[in-house]
Amino acid sequence: MPILGTAFTDHPRKAMATAPRDRFDDVPADLARVGAHRAPRPATRGFVVFAWAALATGVLVGAGVLGLGAIEGRITNVGSVPTGSTASAVAAPTIDPNIDVVLLNATTTNGLAAGAESMLVKDGWKVGSTANASSTDVKATTVYYTTASQAGAAAGLAKSLGITRTVLSKQFAVAGQSRLTVVLGEDYAAKH
Repeated sequence: MPILGTAFTDHPRKAMATAPRDRFDDVPADLARVGAHRAPRPATRGFVVFAWAALATGVLVGAGVLGLGAIEGRITNVGSVPTGSTASAVAAPTIDPNIDVVLLNATTTNGLAAGAESMLVKDGWKVGSTANASSTDVKATTVYYTTASQAGAAAGLAKSLGITRTVLSKQFAVAGQSRLTVVLGEDYAAKH
């Protein structure tokens, strides 16, 4: 028995019942529809998403650059010990017990920094710490100082060690600390 208002066909795809059109099938084109009948997206929506993504990327890159600049400004003791130019000691050698001395053993000789510490303490120097350097192939022993006002003390420390090489450098600088850094090389190990 056929159902009123439906049409049947022999074709499998058209076998579904069809209902006559009513007022709900004619939806105006300008209606902002929701649900299954969403309104078309505005043409500028892709640009807005791209603009927000570009802004977020710019903010993250800017923050990264500023952060790296701040880190780079604080870290000054990075890299290997330079063996380049030496500063000529113009200042008269002095002993300054207020300056901390850091001794770094840059050789394979065990106990070299400890031996140098004993000798410097007898001369009136205050040795703050001794340690092994990050490299063990330094040829020439060097006294590093960070400000021109420490030139005399650097020359005096070099004299106490029996060397002459001093270098003005920010490589071993630590903010708020007055210190001299000695990198003991193979020349010092050969004598002691």
